[in-house]
Amino acid sequence: MYQVLEELNKTSGISGSMVVGNDGIVIASDMDASFEEETVGALAASITSNIQKSMDRLEQAPLSQVTIEATSGKLFFAKANSIGTLVVTTEKDVNIGLIRLEIKNAVSKLGINK
Repeated sequence: MYQVLEELNKTSGISGSMVVGNDGIVIASDMDASFEEETVGALAASITSNIQKSMDRLEQAPLSQVTIEATSGKLFFAKANSIGTLVVTTEKDVNIGLIRLEIKNAVSKLGINK
């Protein structure tokens, strides 16, 4: 799992990544020291849970990915099968298409490495 995160972090613009359980507990992390891992984990679990509940009410397909844009960067939350959520932090000006592709590849690898 750590190898997947390390490889993902080599992508231009990605500053860190982690896998968070559905309960918000950090399973694996390769994050920048400026982020409090436990806080990011709890945030990821809360956001994805609330969005999934809303999507269920709208009778939409299961949540696959959420992107949050802030002034200093972006946060990507991607459901990683039954493992939980893959969280990726990036710089503010990144190639979003490339980041989403790399996240998709990482989620696929995490599914194999359960």
